[in-house]
Amino acid sequence: MYVIQNYNKITEAGRRALDATKYTLTEKTDAPDGILVHSTPLHDIPRPESLKAIVRIGAGTNTIPVDKCTEEGIVVFNTPGGNANAVKELTIAAMIMVMRNVQAADGWVRSLQNGENDPGKAVEAGKEVYRGPEIMGKQIGILGLGAIGSRMARACHDLGMTVVGYDPYLTNTQKTELRGICHITDNLRSLYATSDIVTVHIPLNEANKGFVGKEAIADMKDGVYLINYARGPILDNDAVCDAIDSGKIKGFATDFPTARQLGYKQIVCTPHLGAGTPEAEENCTLMAVHQICDYIENGNITNSVNFPDVAFARTDGPRVTIMHKNVKGMLGKITELIAAQEINIENLLNKSRGDVAYTVLDFAEGVTIPQDLVDAFKNMEQVIRVRVL
Repeated sequence: MYVIQNYNKITEAGRRALDATKYTLTEKTDAPDGILVHSTPLHDIPRPESLKAIVRIGAGTNTIPVDKCTEEGIVVFNTPGGNANAVKELTIAAMIMVMRNVQAADGWVRSLQNGENDPGKAVEAGKEVYRGPEIMGKQIGILGLGAIGSRMARACHDLGMTVVGYDPYLTNTQKTELRGICHITDNLRSLYATSDIVTVHIPLNEANKGFVGKEAIADMKDGVYLINYARGPILDNDAVCDAIDSGKIKGFATDFPTARQLGYKQIVCTPHLGAGTPEAEENCTLMAVHQICDYIENGNITNSVNFPDVAFARTDGPRVTIMHKNVKGMLGKITELIAAQEINIENLLNKSRGDVAYTVLDFAEGVTIPQDLVDAFKNMEQVIRVRVL
């Protein structure tokens, strides 16, 4: 039996997706094979030798010690796209709310409840203060065109907006899919200078902390609307408040408000609701379960943030997976050791990602992988982890 440690509640569909004949789901164990987690910080938890994989049910992995996991041969997965529609919908709603002053207007109307008379006349007299512009015909600049940002691009295009996107990591295929919908630029200053609205959809990592700061805001249009439904620290939040004070930013919507931001009527604040729908929860949980099971049972990697994606159907024989440093000559050394055992390789796939690589070897039915071969793999200087499945 494999043991999966669960740090947060998961959906019933996710529980059912775990084969009870193969897996035990528990909140406490000293020897997990895998971990399912939402947002619980894992930087200080023990990582026993049994731990093979961690799956973040969601996109952000900043609560997981990814670098240490890589060094120890622990695959870290996330579930990109599983909550993308939920975040897109709330981002659009927040954008409209902040531009049309919905939150401030609602608060003002509710303040009339203590009046003796029907509030109708007072509402008509005061509503001019809360008028705001339409989104149709406006330019929106989208930072990050991944699972969420690309959906935002399509939705905003359909709403009659001009869409400009920035994402230096887009593949040619992704660029083709967005053709005619979004103008893709590598000039951030131009995007800032021409956009009426700027929305952020990039991941939080060390490089992206404070990505939108004083300099970026200074490059934006006067009276720009800024939206952050990605992660709080991607923005310099004090710089955002200063820009609201000066009038540079006319309105801001965020899913990660700071204490200072709570005092601004120009800011729409939500309590990290972006992915908070039952549909998104179920989508992400099912993705997480399928990914961790496929890795534990078959060594297949899909949607990892620290190892290359390597996934293909198995033969009927054993499979050996080897995590190793991405250095010249490793694949040759691995195959030489196998040839010395006079064993034929049925299928082989090797991919790299940065400083690490992952090699998967399939053998014919009936082949037994000798322990001395496994030990030889493990004793190779650049090898991180070896599994025989």
